[in-house]
Amino acid sequence: MELSTCYCPNQQCSYYGLPGFGCHLVRRGYDGDIPRLKCNMCQSTFSARQGTTYFDIHTDERIYTIATRALAEGNSLRGTGRIVGVDKDTVCDWLDKTGRHCRAVTTYLFNNLHMTECQLDELWSFVRKKEARLSALEKILMMYGDAWVWLAFAPEWRLVPAFVIGKRVQENANLLIERLKTVSCGFIPFFTSDQLAHYPNALLNGYGVPEVVLDLPGKRGRKPKPKLLPPSNLLYAQVVKRREGGRVVEITKKIVFGDEKTIQTCLTASTTSRTINTSFVERNTLTCRQSNGRLSRKVLSFSKDLTWMEKHLWLSLAYYHFVLPHSSLTQLLPEPQPTRGSGSPKKLQPTTPAMMAGITDHVWTMEELLNYRVPPDFRDSLAPQPIVHNLQAFHTRS
Repeated sequence: MELSTCYCPNQQCSYYGLPGFGCHLVRRGYDGDIPRLKCNMCQSTFSARQGTTYFDIHTDERIYTIATRALAEGNSLRGTGRIVGVDKDTVCDWLDKTGRHCRAVTTYLFNNLHMTECQLDELWSFVRKKEARLSALEKILMMYGDAWVWLAFAPEWRLVPAFVIGKRVQENANLLIERLKTVSCGFIPFFTSDQLAHYPNALLNGYGVPEVVLDLPGKRGRKPKPKLLPPSNLLYAQVVKRREGGRVVEITKKIVFGDEKTIQTCLTASTTSRTINTSFVERNTLTCRQSNGRLSRKVLSFSKDLTWMEKHLWLSLAYYHFVLPHSSLTQLLPEPQPTRGSGSPKKLQPTTPAMMAGITDHVWTMEELLNYRVPPDFRDSLAPQPIVHNLQAFHTRS
């Protein structure tokens, strides 16, 4: 267990949240096989698991790790419980704890990302029952029925920097762009999407500049509200698909913001795209459905409550970003590395999306993800916010 990131959990202590094992934090015996630490400043003792998802888990660590990995690989709650031999309600408690932990880890580490290209798409799912079977009251409450997962995808890194779960309305498209801006460095990437009408308005709402309205003398009445105009560095194109009988028969490209010459320059400099496309985010949709049973079609593992859909999505995305090497990102090693025995030398370096984005320098283990300690001041800023507010807006980054 990594002890260098341990901190005093006593909020009244002047060393609260400060790592310092070997300085103000020293060993203070064991609780079974789990080390206990003591803060020399406030004299409080605590478990070395404090700040990790293993804290307050009374099951063997290996069982808990296997269960979370099974959930991240697309297993259902009941199926995971049968695999590790625990009750379904116990797996629910573990998913709640792990989902909140993965949310804190991802939100903390995804910061100041320099994205040059971003593809937008939405993934359909539903909660409890499909939209056509909702009663009039359920439609008014907007708690059940269609639940769209709005995704922003950075194809260069195969990374999902932001997502929103909610109805297919303009407010959620705006929220997706707002969340994308909070994790970016300020650079406006080249956007592509399908022909959904919400995206141009969302991009204008996020990046647009107000139009200059002249104050003409002698003109009566209320001044018109300034329109938002796209800045010169906002580039956005759409992939328009024409369907007949439910099948795509023609694909055309439409430039919404920017000019063809500038967009072509971006495509020439891109390491992934050579034409206007949404193929990377659409391929990621398959990955999301494969790694999250709640998003699979025609199965019994669909979500009965929206909160569990979000918690499971945080877990599966954190596993995808930090733990699971991406086959298309595999890189050649500068020099082949010897392996054990008489095997051939290792020539390829497994790479995760987080490694490509420069967030980490190695492939994490599942234990490393579950043991990662987010600074308590950042975690405390997230704690008062409920993980879901409603179907239209949640997860506001502080």
